[in-house]
Amino acid sequence: MSVFETVVGLEVHVELATKTKIFCSCPTDFGAEPNTQVCPVCMGMPGVLPVLNERAVELAIIAGLATGCEISAYSRTDRKNYFYPDLPKAYQISQYEIPLCHDGAVEIEIDGGSKRVGITRIHIEEDSGKLLHDREDATLIDYNRCGVPLIEIVSEPDIRGASEAVAYLKKLRSILRCTGVSDCKMNEGSFRCDVNLSVRRPGERMGIRTEIKNLNSFQSVERAIEYEANRQIALIEQGEVILQQTRRFDASTGRTHMLRRKETADDYRFFPEPDLAGIVVSAETVSRLKSEIPELPDTRRRRYVAEFGLAPYDAEMLADDRSVAEWFESALKHTSHAKRLANLALGEMFRLLGEDEPPKISPESAAKIVEMAAEGRINGATAKRVFTEVWSSGADPEEVVRSQGLEQLVDEEELRRLALEVIAENPKMTADYRGGKTAAFGALMGRLMHKTDGRGEPQIMRKTLEQVLNDM
Repeated sequence: MSVFETVVGLEVHVELATKTKIFCSCPTDFGAEPNTQVCPVCMGMPGVLPVLNERAVELAIIAGLATGCEISAYSRTDRKNYFYPDLPKAYQISQYEIPLCHDGAVEIEIDGGSKRVGITRIHIEEDSGKLLHDREDATLIDYNRCGVPLIEIVSEPDIRGASEAVAYLKKLRSILRCTGVSDCKMNEGSFRCDVNLSVRRPGERMGIRTEIKNLNSFQSVERAIEYEANRQIALIEQGEVILQQTRRFDASTGRTHMLRRKETADDYRFFPEPDLAGIVVSAETVSRLKSEIPELPDTRRRRYVAEFGLAPYDAEMLADDRSVAEWFESALKHTSHAKRLANLALGEMFRLLGEDEPPKISPESAAKIVEMAAEGRINGATAKRVFTEVWSSGADPEEVVRSQGLEQLVDEEELRRLALEVIAENPKMTADYRGGKTAAFGALMGRLMHKTDGRGEPQIMRKTLEQVLNDM
């Protein structure tokens, strides 16, 4: 199978962060009771007319600018005709011939280097409803999602394999969240994708592709690509023909299954939407929206490496989420120890941080903990302990250290007394060390640290324990 190359293009569907739908004033809140956020417009009743949501267009333009796209001075909406139960109008208002954004790219990091993945187009469209297959004898339909504003981001077939696809999706999600275009909550369906995949031997023309629909987790994307690539390779090696199909991925089995033969543009009978005027975007509008874009994750990552001396991976982790990055930079206004702060954030904060939630410890409190550690008042283990306590209680770090007696133990006489207790309680470890087994020293250090309740200053503690052992 190594002689084959997997060629992937992704169509990413992103729900825009608007308060109302794209063509009516219905709310877009997630989790409402089924069919309570609908009106004659989004239900496609006869005689109603759509009105385009201006903010949806602006957010789409911001997404285009943040991914290096050209913005069309004029674009238009089109009708994409197909019948499906969750599409009450029997057509979707989308864009076909003249998209709002085109010819962009993002950079992804792979194997220690970078790669450019082209973006063919970004266009606006309305979402469909949701089918609920939770009855044995029926399928239910929730129309609340009908008319929720989407952008579809269509990549070039520049992606090679599952790992590159996931890297591209993570980078795109990071950019969209940073710019406020979408919350990109994959568990709520606001960031999902279709995978177009074919295989070929290196140097050959593109193979026949299949499309895998509606994947809403990085793991599903990775598994679906790996399975489908292997399926196609096996068919080719058996002398069979790949059919152009739309397929679905079953997460419970890890397999893809055919839904239908792949439609073409002709099947959708695209034509200009007669009820909406063209979209005209002025240079002034583009300039204004460009000014709304904050520092993007890639730029921020490079700055963290150059300005604070962080490792590239650490910088990427901190820069990926805008709320975390802003928290980090706010904390640095109160401490100059960037690496210590980064280590505490990457270790403790990322362990405690829930999905899509902001940090629960103030930047000022985190900076206090870092300063106490830098001054030698607390050691690294205690810093983590205090961080966790402040995260859950909101207490002042100084008060936590004072009330719980957590200041670092540096008294050599006290450490010597505790070291003698450890040696007396662990005669086998002591004998092993004196017999040349150096690993036993680390075990004794662990016992001594436990004796100090994690407060011992590591260097003084090590020196004291060595002296006690050597004096025996």
